[in-house]
Amino acid sequence: MNKIFLFFFLSISSFSLAQSVITGKVSDDGGQPIPSASVTVEEPGKDAILAFSITNSKGEYKVTFTSNEPNIELKIKAFNQKSILRTVKNQNQNIDFKMDSDATEIKEVKLKSKIITKKGDTISYDLKAFESKSDRTLADVLKKLPGVEVNKDGSILYQGEPINKFYVNGKDLMEGGYGTINNSLPKDAVQRVEVMENHQPVKILQDKVPSQNAAINVKLKRTVTMTGRGEVGAGFDPLLWNVKLTPMFFGQKNQWVVNYKANNNGETVEKEGNLLAFGNRFEGRRVQTAQSSWISVESADTPNLPEKRYLMNNVHFFSANVLINPFKNKEWELKASANYSNNAVSRDSYFETVYSPSNIFPNGLTVSQDVSNKFYTNSTKAELIFSKNAKKGFFKNTTTWNGFWNADRADATRISETGTKIGAEAIESPTGSFQNSLSTIIPWKEKLVNFMSYLNFKNDRQSLNVTPGSYSYNANSFPEANNYEQLQQNIGLRTVEVNHSASVGFTYKKWTLTPEVGLNLSFNNMNSLLSGSTSGSFNSLGDQFRNEMQWNQLQPYSQIGFNYKNNALNFNLTLPMNFYGIDYQDQVRNISREVSRTVFEPSMFLSYDFASFFKIWAFGNINYNFGNFGALYGGYLLTNPLNISIRNSPLPENINRSIGSRLEYRNPLNNLFFNVGYSFNNSTNNLIANRTISGNGNAIEMIAFKNSPVSQNERAEIGKYFPKFKSNISTSFTNRDSNSFSMLFGEMQESKNNGQSFGFKFNNTYFSWMSLDYNISLNWNQNKNLTQNTEFTTSGWNHNLALFVYPFENHTIGFNWDDVSSKTLNEKYRNAFYDLSYQYTWAKKKIDFEVKWLNIANKNLYEVISVDAATNSISRTAINIRPSQVMFTVKFNFK
Repeated sequence: MNKIFLFFFLSISSFSLAQSVITGKVSDDGGQPIPSASVTVEEPGKDAILAFSITNSKGEYKVTFTSNEPNIELKIKAFNQKSILRTVKNQNQNIDFKMDSDATEIKEVKLKSKIITKKGDTISYDLKAFESKSDRTLADVLKKLPGVEVNKDGSILYQGEPINKFYVNGKDLMEGGYGTINNSLPKDAVQRVEVMENHQPVKILQDKVPSQNAAINVKLKRTVTMTGRGEVGAGFDPLLWNVKLTPMFFGQKNQWVVNYKANNNGETVEKEGNLLAFGNRFEGRRVQTAQSSWISVESADTPNLPEKRYLMNNVHFFSANVLINPFKNKEWELKASANYSNNAVSRDSYFETVYSPSNIFPNGLTVSQDVSNKFYTNSTKAELIFSKNAKKGFFKNTTTWNGFWNADRADATRISETGTKIGAEAIESPTGSFQNSLSTIIPWKEKLVNFMSYLNFKNDRQSLNVTPGSYSYNANSFPEANNYEQLQQNIGLRTVEVNHSASVGFTYKKWTLTPEVGLNLSFNNMNSLLSGSTSGSFNSLGDQFRNEMQWNQLQPYSQIGFNYKNNALNFNLTLPMNFYGIDYQDQVRNISREVSRTVFEPSMFLSYDFASFFKIWAFGNINYNFGNFGALYGGYLLTNPLNISIRNSPLPENINRSIGSRLEYRNPLNNLFFNVGYSFNNSTNNLIANRTISGNGNAIEMIAFKNSPVSQNERAEIGKYFPKFKSNISTSFTNRDSNSFSMLFGEMQESKNNGQSFGFKFNNTYFSWMSLDYNISLNWNQNKNLTQNTEFTTSGWNHNLALFVYPFENHTIGFNWDDVSSKTLNEKYRNAFYDLSYQYTWAKKKIDFEVKWLNIANKNLYEVISVDAATNSISRTAINIRPSQVMFTVKFNFK
């Protein structure tokens, strides 16, 4: 613990270095201001730039730097002027410079724009410098930018943290669901990508309430752009098809995107409607609505591979987004969006788990299972947003409706010491949800008044059928199942959630003080019944397997926020007093439990910019959790055909504490980015999960037992772009340590886990005839069960290679190689996949004709090994993946 606070102290102590500010004006020998002159600060005798500035149209400059040297050097350079070098004292001062003319005759001029530039909090990337001949969309190039990462789900990270907004020409059309634009916007339509650090999306709060997240603005080449991307493809073995049609329009007054994508070749497209960025809390509350799946069928595993390798799908996805300015005042915007998804997915896997001999399993235990799934998804979403975001006021109302009509199927075979069991499983789960979020900020004299309101109504119904009932038989926890031909678990859930808050912002110089009061209400009902059939009609298994419960929560709160912001420092401290009032009622068993607690949950973050390119972050918070809907139910619930669960424990009480710090460096002069961070998390829990494992299935019960898991995380990442070699290189390293607690058959199990991962990324476009992208990640894990004195070690790696060769103009040959390896003890599994493609580009029409051969080796299984120290077990998994297939695709831009 002392190391943690030492690290924290050292991070904060960097603030104490003396910071100096030099301002002034640069003019020519005639007294006229010189714009675009460069002013750099260096330490004497050292060839390293501490800070730099570019003069504005009035010739004015300002440089802020940190140095312990008594003197520093100022260098001033401008076109057609003699350079100036002057040594000055390291102190705050104002210095004007007059430059002498030095005209030079230039016979040949080559203009080279800077590929990365920084102005204030905005870093701009020239996209042309990072693209290769094989790139077609924004997403293809974005992942190559230094400091930027793109996750598998499409979310974008900057310096390891998610962005909070995604703009196109300064407008937020997609409201967080930016996957469609990122994947379908032609890269030729983009002029540059801007990263806006410390981005506060609510304009009236800029310079008042700081933000710790960055945003991305995609600047198009034209202010009015009609563009988009399309693909039509077909293939065989089996019969394959792929359609993508995404026209887009970006204007000054309105924007729209229409998107239709459908395929059966293993590409996920329906997730493009997911929210990937959630903006700012003052914009109101937005959530990614999902079903409350309390029960489920058994599910086959998925591999750690690109989805195109294993996803057996048949999907149709349609979405439309539109933004208009309904009034002459462009500050008002109306946004409407809708999407519909219809998807069928097949999935098969086999796994075997071996439990080592121990005091729990004296003779050991081996359980194997074969699962075959069919997942049918129908979902729809409609959203209407009316907003005004101006320096003199803010208003935003968001109305959202979601509907789900899902059906899942599973056929499972389970083999253990008790024999072989075969089961057929089916679940139907319709869900409806309505949300409305309102937030407004009104200036009142020198104050800002904010009102926020949120309403959510959600209704879930789920029905699980298991045939035969004996498939769910467990002698230890569910012997009743053996008496029925079929089991049916029905459950109904209803939630009403209401949040209201009001705050006033007082601003004095650089400080903003924000007192706030609010009231959060949540009303929840759950009804469930487990029935069995012996002759076609279902009968209840009894009150022991029935629930009628209510979970109602009242949370009034008051808090005060302190915000300080200047050119270098952002500081936020929030001091809330929260009252938790929870009322749990079990009407079947006539049991009630209550919580009435007032707690203090402070949070803090700050960021400090120094030496022009460095930024340090620090954060900390304390949170209480007294459980949520689903934490308690007194009747048994068949959560899946092999797990029966009951939660009749006391109410949970968890205290979570976290602190951390991060140092960043972003230097567009030498295209270097790096960050290093540390976080520590500790929680105190009053409940623990007790698991019962057998060859016939599992059971989980929450029991009262105080435990305090701990985790810490260290992370470092560095990336640099080499313009001379047109290469982008980045490496990352993460170390994770954790102590966790669980119970197995009523016996405490303490586990200690340590894991490291190393990542390396490289892309190169130096040669006109070739481009290369290469990613590799290596991981090492050590899992110890301190209770039983056992230890497991695992390791593995995952690498992806994409090589494109351009033998002739408009011809591209591509080679793809995905390789995943896992190892523990003396067992090792390796999974290698190879693809080959040929593409001809009709340059005049900007149309690509592509033939791609996927999974050349026709590998049909993905195999992996994993360990669980808490149960002293090793699991081997084999997953069916897509066979070798050939696709012919025509790709084109709409304009």
